[in-house]
Parts: sequence; C-alpha cells; structure tokens
Amino acid sequence: MTKVLLTGAGGMLGSDLVSVLSASPAFTVTAARRADLDLTDPAAVRSAVPGHDVVINAAAWTDVDGAETAEDAATALNGTAVSSLASACASSGARLIHVSTDYVLAGSASSPYPESAVPSPVNAYGRSKLVGERAVLSLLPSSGYVVRTAWLYGEHGNSFPATMLRLAGGRETLDVVDDQRGQPTWSLALARQLVALASATSAPAGIYHGTASGETTWFGFARAVFELSGLDPARIRPTTSAAFVRPAPRPAYSVLGHDRWSSAGLSPLPDWRASLSAAVAAGAVRAR
Repeated sequence: MTKVLLTGAGGMLGSDLVSVLSASPAFTVTAARRADLDLTDPAAVRSAVPGHDVVINAAAWTDVDGAETAEDAATALNGTAVSSLASACASSGARLIHVSTDYVLAGSASSPYPESAVPSPVNAYGRSKLVGERAVLSLLPSSGYVVRTAWLYGEHGNSFPATMLRLAGGRETLDVVDDQRGQPTWSLALARQLVALASATSAPAGIYHGTASGETTWFGFARAVFELSGLDPARIRPTTSAAFVRPAPRPAYSVLGHDRWSSAGLSPLPDWRASLSAAVAAGAVRAR
C-alpha cells in the first residue's frame, strides 16, 4: 500500500484529493491542513515527510493580486517551502508531486504551450511559483513531478462558476472578459489525474500540464455555466480585460499542451466542456 502525505488538504483541490485517495484501497493518506503542518517551518517538514512513499503538494499562496505587494510572503510558501519539501523527499526517498500554475508562462503565445516552454512569468505570483518548480526539478531530477494547472473550479471553496451563478441571482446581465483564453479545469478531474500519476511508478519525472483539453475564454466559460445550469447564456455579455483592471497582470493566453502524459501511460484530462457538464450533474457547480 502506498503511503501518501497530502499538503493543502483543506483547499479546493486538496479536498478532492482527500476524497479520491481515501476511496482507493491502494493508498493510505495523511491529510495535512495548514494547522497540521507549517510548510514554512523546515524542521516540521523534515519530520513530516519520512515514512511516506509519495508527497502531493497542493498547498499554495493563491492570492494573485495580493502577491504583488507581498511577494516575499508568497515566495515563502510557493517557493522556499517547496524547496524544503523537495529536500526532505530527496533525503527520505519519497516521490514529490507538486501542483504549479500556468502563470509561470508569459501568456503571449498563440498555440498551446508545450511542457518544455521556457517560463517567463508576468506577475509576482508566477515568479513565486517558478521558484518552487525549479526547486523540485533541481533537487528531485528523477522523482519530482511538477503538474501545472489553470482556471480551477470545484465543489469546495470559491470559484468562477460559483461566482457567476451567485451574481446571476442579483443581476440581469453580466459582463465577462472575452480576450483571455484558457482551459477551465474541474478540481475533481485533476485530483483523479494526480492520483493516477502517483500510481504510475514508472512515469518519468519532470513537468506535466494538468488542465482540461480544448480551450475557451472566460466569456465562453460563463456562457457554458449558465447554459448547463438552465439559465439564459445571452445574459452573459463580452467585454475586454481593460474593463477589469487588476493589480497583477494576467496572461492573455493560458492554453497548455498535454503531450507529456503519454510518456506516463496516461491520457490527458477530458475536454473542458464535458468536464463542466459532469461537474454540474454532480452538484459541484452551484452559487456560493
């Protein structure tokens, strides 16, 4: 039986990982929330990792705008703490699966980014996550896995579909940006993919892209959420990013390629719309 240490167990993705791991007879899971394990404490990390075969790191500083004025704090969790995890895994012999982000890339491409694309983050959050990626790849060249995801939504916590449905209760129309492209990714589907990777003991180490197949814009995503939820998609109106100026710049193109999964003997995640339909049917998409 594979012993897994899961960090970030209380978040959106972490909650789904707990469910998927707990349902599998192949795994026993130690689910660590922030209160259980301070990842910024190297001594605590060194004590927590031994005895586990796999560590899945789903913990992160995810306040993208907040990172612009607190980059050191973001890097402490997204970068330095990941280095501590990777070092502890190297000492104990555990494999590390680290969840990263499309924000390490520039977002200026016009075709899907391959796993080999050169990182060039455009904001502090992306820079902080890149520190973590580089630590995993450097310290665990044969047993470290970086899985980049993007546009994540799910049953637990706040997400874009939940916000759209909540706002629909008080507004007749909603303006949503139509000039940023990406891949809406169901957190439960990603959790299943990460657990499959944990099971694939012969999978080569390195970077994988854990996003849904296909692509759309936030406008297209919102319309699909409305349509699948029984609302009129015409209530969603397109606008540009200039209408929603944020402290942190966002990548305009966050579409990732998935060629690397074949080397692990795994298929990429399903099409984003098929996953969204399944998420709605499962009750994972609702107003909050």
